[in-house]
Amino acid sequence: MVFMSGLMATAADRRVSAGDKEKVSFTGRVQRLADGGVRYDWTGVYMQTQFTGTRISAVLSDEGTSYHNVFVDGKWIKKIKVTGTKPQTVLLADRLAAGKTHTLRLQKCTEGEYGCTTVRELIVDSKATLTAVKPAERFIEVIGDSYTCGFGTESNNRNDPFKLETENCNMAYGCIVAKYFGADYALVAHSGQGMVRHWGDSVQVSKNSMPERWTRVFDAHGTEPYDYKAYTPQLVMINLGTNDFSPTAIPTSDQYVKAYVKLINDIKARYGADTPVLCITPHSASTYLKAALAELAKEALKMNRVYMANPMDRVVNNATELGACWHPSHKGQVKIAMSLIPQVSTIMGWGVDVEK
Repeated sequence: MVFMSGLMATAADRRVSAGDKEKVSFTGRVQRLADGGVRYDWTGVYMQTQFTGTRISAVLSDEGTSYHNVFVDGKWIKKIKVTGTKPQTVLLADRLAAGKTHTLRLQKCTEGEYGCTTVRELIVDSKATLTAVKPAERFIEVIGDSYTCGFGTESNNRNDPFKLETENCNMAYGCIVAKYFGADYALVAHSGQGMVRHWGDSVQVSKNSMPERWTRVFDAHGTEPYDYKAYTPQLVMINLGTNDFSPTAIPTSDQYVKAYVKLINDIKARYGADTPVLCITPHSASTYLKAALAELAKEALKMNRVYMANPMDRVVNNATELGACWHPSHKGQVKIAMSLIPQVSTIMGWGVDVEK
């Protein structure tokens, strides 16, 4: 269910700037504005605060259209739609238990191509308190394409066209793996992008591919370089290649592998030489992509803590587990995540809780 703007704030309410780091935390790549607003477009970026009181609202705007998941005390409450550059007050949750501390998470679940959100203020009861949520002990960065964005995950029909309202990164494998291990996460993902080539491009090497986007604060709303200070991941997962080898002007294996190795080296230069990198074989990998990944595997053996995720052909059932445009539905994404969880556990030494 999607909700639009909510109630108007009253004079008795307490208003807190979104940029107040002691009261509000953001996970992912964001731009902090001089007026106290926080602006971002990458899918998966989330805001958190612990607060008292019975309700909480946010003053939001968007340079396009974005959908956000609202979680309170770890439970999904609703999805909201934010559109238009005029700030609007959106009721996120109300009728909460009084006398308790609640935790809010507002997660952008659609990608930057379609919208760039600015959070300006949070509004709570007049005597409520707010405290920023402390980072988790674990952090995963996921670099990918539409599979990582959750393209079409809320659809259960592979023949459905793409609709922004059915994209939900929270239902995709990256977020599922992170949630399983209790990790914070950042997604650097854009549909149709590749390591060197975009979907259906007429050239072997496209401009503005994912390794270039990885160096920026924004996906699609600015070219400001990212300073790599917002977080330091303990694990980086890469899932790129499906679009590289889409028809018709596919790159050579050498072009793909060289770009992949360079990205891995850049990751280790930024995050540390011992940072593990897990290279994922997409569930739908073509013969050309599998051949290129086989060459990458040879290079990975020469590198420190670079791992190839064991592929599981046909892990997603094309008849029952696809959403819009033949992308994995939530059910398919769960299966992809479950195939990765034991491998992440092995690499990181993070125990797998068989009771979950």
